Amino acid sequence: MLTLQYQDPNTKARAGVLKTSRGELLTPFFMPVGTNATVKGVSNEDLLEMNSQLLLSNTYHLYLRPGMEVIKKFGGLHNFMGWEKPILTDSGGFQVFSLAKLRKITDEGVTFQSHIDGSRHFFTPELVVDVEGILGSDMIMPLDECAPYPCERKMAEESVRRTTLWARRSRKHFLANQREEKKQMLFGIVQGATFEDLRRQSAEEILNIGFDGYAIGGVSVGETVKEMFEAVEWVEPLLPREYPRYLMGIGLPDQIVRAVGEGIDMFDTCIPTRFGRHGTAFTRRGRVILRNAEFVDNEGPIDSECDCFVCQKYSCGYLRHLLNTGEILGLRFVSYHNVHFYLKLMRDIRQAIEKGRYSEFQKDFLGKYKVKE
Repeated sequence: MLTLQYQDPNTKARAGVLKTSRGELLTPFFMPVGTNATVKGVSNEDLLEMNSQLLLSNTYHLYLRPGMEVIKKFGGLHNFMGWEKPILTDSGGFQVFSLAKLRKITDEGVTFQSHIDGSRHFFTPELVVDVEGILGSDMIMPLDECAPYPCERKMAEESVRRTTLWARRSRKHFLANQREEKKQMLFGIVQGATFEDLRRQSAEEILNIGFDGYAIGGVSVGETVKEMFEAVEWVEPLLPREYPRYLMGIGLPDQIVRAVGEGIDMFDTCIPTRFGRHGTAFTRRGRVILRNAEFVDNEGPIDSECDCFVCQKYSCGYLRHLLNTGEILGLRFVSYHNVHFYLKLMRDIRQAIEKGRYSEFQKDFLGKYKVKE
């Protein structure tokens, strides 16, 4: 459960403490994405230096490579990757549906072929819970069915029905096999695509099962920003105050700032490192494409307001040179800056909530941040 400490008087923004078996997390927070047990281009030491509270990894990818026998030998994901703070693992369901070469979905589970070598595998809700038990992550997500965008109502209805069925089985298996000394938190996921009544139905069904936290899934899958926030507006009022709320897979800085104002506590996205590897940096003014010619002799930092070591030491002109000559260091520096930017943004967000002035912070941030379509 989430211990709420602060509630902004003019928005739904809130701040609290979420207890895990590996320590307390201050909400709202951002989870750097370490899909393959590493945040691309950013070391664990970097993350600790940035005061990252936790990270996210992916069940599908780790199940395929290095495989559960290797993870077992190391005694879990934390030991394997040398990370002592909390970890959240996604179920891998989205990756099954988006990456697998061939797949067949039934009420029993999903059969798929690996995107790596074509080998065949079968995920059930129970197996995913078991795999995440081997990983030993602190917060785990159940197998769900994410409807594509756009989709017809019939497909969205089927997605909600199957997600509820799998959620019930996941929770039952989780409770029957949970070990106290390795206590994990299992979240429920709300689906329903872009249909208000299905979103509400899904939320009610997932709440009736009962979980340790609640996630809004099926967003950031191609829908418009307007449609994304409609899903949040439909679901958020139904979620209990005393449990963490997770908006899966978003997003861009302005989206996070808006979502916090709607009462969301948890965020993740691979955007900081993915954009960093392509030479795009985030600032309070918006995105900066460092490969562009305008930065060829720019002596200033990426962001004059940023206190990361990249901005303190290196110029945009030098970073552009590294990026345009294919030097790996350039990709690492911009990725580092971007993750630092996101984590600092979350600390600033919490501070504004604590002071009861989040609406002013939100207005100021969104007024300065230039959105690129």
